[in-house]
Amino acid sequence: MGFFNLSQPWRVVALASSLLWLATADLKAASLISPGALDLIHKSAEPFGLFTSRIYGGGLRDKWMGVERKLGDERVQLALCDGDRARCVSPAALRFLAIVDNARVRDGRARLGEINRAINLAIRPMSDLAQHGEIDVWSSPLVTFTTGAGDCEDYAIAKFVALQMAGISPDDLRIVVLRDTIRGEDHAVAMARLNDRWLTLDNRRMALVEDADVRNYRPLFVIDQHGVMRYEDPVPAAAVSRPDSPQATAVNFVAPAGMNSKSN
Repeated sequence: MGFFNLSQPWRVVALASSLLWLATADLKAASLISPGALDLIHKSAEPFGLFTSRIYGGGLRDKWMGVERKLGDERVQLALCDGDRARCVSPAALRFLAIVDNARVRDGRARLGEINRAINLAIRPMSDLAQHGEIDVWSSPLVTFTTGAGDCEDYAIAKFVALQMAGISPDDLRIVVLRDTIRGEDHAVAMARLNDRWLTLDNRRMALVEDADVRNYRPLFVIDQHGVMRYEDPVPAAAVSRPDSPQATAVNFVAPAGMNSKSN
């Protein structure tokens, strides 16, 4: 006898049994996803795994837009010098291109490490106040390589451009502004994604550190090829006090829109 010939009560029971079977199957399928995998599903693709929102105003965005305008001109100059080194009249461009050359012949982590190490050694740490007589000046790479000095954001910007010229996709590059919870100041680093992991290129160290291993910093803002974003999803402050906490990189929304750095 066919299903649709059953009396009404039996049809209700059969339908309920079918729905229960389907629900049980869904639960069994869901149980195949481990808690760790579920965490990854809900994790942002940005450094530190935190979600971001695009910002369209403020001091930090204004500074980055100023740098972007200078980068347009400098990329043309670097391309011309890259194509004809003998006629390049910019010693700063030649020094910068030499770093890019050494990185291009390497692959993966070695390429990132070469740029981090070489730019750390090429620039003397100097505060904006000491160098420019102003607080918080963001310089383009050729300006920084002309003076041979800069602070954290100048290192980060130079690495950001050098990594692109060395063949790293802009989609895999960021500049991240963090709050140093020990020194009580803001700090900027370049970051590059390799094998789905974000590595920190920091002027304070030669080693590349994965974002999950960064301690005593709170990520505030992230800059990509499209502009500036603010980190969202703040973590309770109690998590920051535990060095072993996987959420030790909490967001500080009280931070100013611009950098407030020393010779960092």
